[in-house]
Amino acid sequence: MTEILEKTIDIVDVGYLSEYHLNIHFSDGHNQVVDFGPFLKKSHHPEIRKYLEFANFMQFSVVDGNLDWNDFELCFPTADLYNNTILHT
Repeated sequence: MTEILEKTIDIVDVGYLSEYHLNIHFSDGHNQVVDFGPFLKKSHHPEIRKYLEFANFMQFSVVDGNLDWNDFELCFPTADLYNNTILHT
């Protein structure tokens, strides 16, 4: 029996570019620019829309290999960020 091991890819660093664009660096060397603007602007949920305010959006951090805002109040699956396929509400 062959055991298949999946490689875990973590976020190692995030850099701000402009507006709602972040440059995300992954543990395998991949970089992805993600525009969070469409997601934030299309949402009707006040807990998500509050991140349209620049001061709130800029409070992101990398926690245990994940991109996080305010203790996981706003977060996205790492695979979606890696592939730049965050869902738009």
